[in-house]
This record gives sequence, C-alpha cells and structure tokens, in this order.
Amino acid sequence: MTPSTTPPEATPEATLANTLSQELRSEQILNLLPHRYPFALVDRVVEQVPGKRAVAVKNVSINEPQFQGHFPGRPLMPGVLIVEAMAQVGGLIVMQMPNLPEGLFVFAGIDGVRFRRPVVPGDQLHISCELVSIRRQRFSKVRGKATVDGEPVCDGELMFSLLD
Repeated sequence: MTPSTTPPEATPEATLANTLSQELRSEQILNLLPHRYPFALVDRVVEQVPGKRAVAVKNVSINEPQFQGHFPGRPLMPGVLIVEAMAQVGGLIVMQMPNLPEGLFVFAGIDGVRFRRPVVPGDQLHISCELVSIRRQRFSKVRGKATVDGEPVCDGELMFSLLD
C-alpha cells in the first residue's frame, strides 16, 4: 500500500458499516429494555447505529389483549400503544448512548405527535427513531416515525429523562 492510499477499513463506507449493527432479536431487546408482555412492543431491530438511530418492527397480532375491547368488530391498535412502541425504540437508542450515568431513562413527554392512518391486526409497524438532542447526560429528545407498508402512521418527538 502506498502512503497516499486509504486503507479500506478507514473509508467512510467502512466506518459506517462498522458502527451499523444489523439487528437485535427479541432476547437482546429484553436485555436492554425493562418492558415485558403485554408491554414489550418491539419485536426486532432491523438496523441501528447504537446511541444515534434505530429502525424496528412490531408485528401486530389479533391475539394481543388490547383488541378484546378496542374495538369489538373493528380492532384498531390504540394510538397510545403506537406512541409507546416508538418510545421503546427511542429508549433503545438512549440506553445505548456512551458514557451515561447509572439509572434508567424513562419516557417523559411527547411533542407534535400526529396519527395518519389506523393500524390493524396483521399490519407490520416499522418504527424509525433518531436522537435529536441530549442535555446534561440526563434529558434527551428523539424524533420518531411509524409506517405500515410505507404509509405514514404516526410521527412526533419523544422526550426521555434519567431516573437516579
């Protein structure tokens, strides 16, 4: 290799590939988040840059308990659970930020959330979140977006706060 040649592992593409973790399975997600059934709403992370952004999947099943009463004869995933799924993906980002103090980041607020279309059993919810800001290593803001079949379902900003 000549001195002017950049080694392949130092190219921007290689650097991105090295920081991009391809997938987290449900067992790995359960190790990072405190949520359990029926509130574990992230089935798989399909792409992520730990501490910066993540893309996850939630498979919506008629067997989930909320569909017993929301609504009989016309089951719809409650909007609060769509937001909670986005918050859990945001939580995965926040919990993987480097140099954090000990404690648990909790969902602390929402801003500008809009619902665009209903989510029904059989849908696969794709959730994309990206870290927007962090203050004093204790407060963070994440921008989230959920889609089904490429169509927007929900979007907005989610805030997190560190509990000591």
